Amino acid sequence: MRTLPALLPLLASLLLACQTPPGAQASSASNAPAGTPAGEGNQGTPKLTSDKLIAPGPDGRRPTGTDPGSVGQGTPLTPRPGHELAAFAAGCFWGVEDAFRQIPGVTATAVGYTGGHTKNPTYEEVCDHGTGHAEAVLVEFDPKVLSYERLLKAFFQIHDPTTLNRQGPDEGDQYRSGIFTFSEAQAEATRRALVDAQAQHQDKIVTKVEPIGSFYKAEGYHQQYSERTGHHGCPVGKLTGI
Repeated sequence: MRTLPALLPLLASLLLACQTPPGAQASSASNAPAGTPAGEGNQGTPKLTSDKLIAPGPDGRRPTGTDPGSVGQGTPLTPRPGHELAAFAAGCFWGVEDAFRQIPGVTATAVGYTGGHTKNPTYEEVCDHGTGHAEAVLVEFDPKVLSYERLLKAFFQIHDPTTLNRQGPDEGDQYRSGIFTFSEAQAEATRRALVDAQAQHQDKIVTKVEPIGSFYKAEGYHQQYSERTGHHGCPVGKLTGI
């Protein structure tokens, strides 16, 4: 049997890896399976519509919405007319979402789980490493204002793409670096961006690129977390020139 001193490092690492935020509901009943390209998910998820969850844009007027692609409605992900979708994994999704919401041209965001092999995962299940899913951010954007290439530039600025399954103190496969593409055009742009990004890093980039599959919207208490609570518990790199 392990002694208490021997267990302390393990307990500390578990607390760092998957903390439940203050005020969060532990019950998985609030989990919000999202609309997906395959049409999976359920329709029991309430939409977040409070004005408190819609931040002003960088110009002080443009709102950033909370319903990219009608996610969480049990239908295929469908952006607004003239808009496109993108999805990224870059560590703890609180800080990643907050960063993307500051970029002009981003019209809506939501956090969730993708890249795994189980349906309708909960946060606890993802933290237990049995789902294969990553914490990810779904981004809807207006390509007339913001190119996909600039989103890729932002992605590489806000995290370290050379650390495998880790960002800062957060460790686990749910914190991996990943890009989930919605089209061959996005895949091609991503391949070019990877070449450019590798030239900026001495260590090998470990970002995994794959076509988007099912995207499951995370529990409501995770959505726009930094914006709602004012708590920036998952800091990311600074955006410059985006």
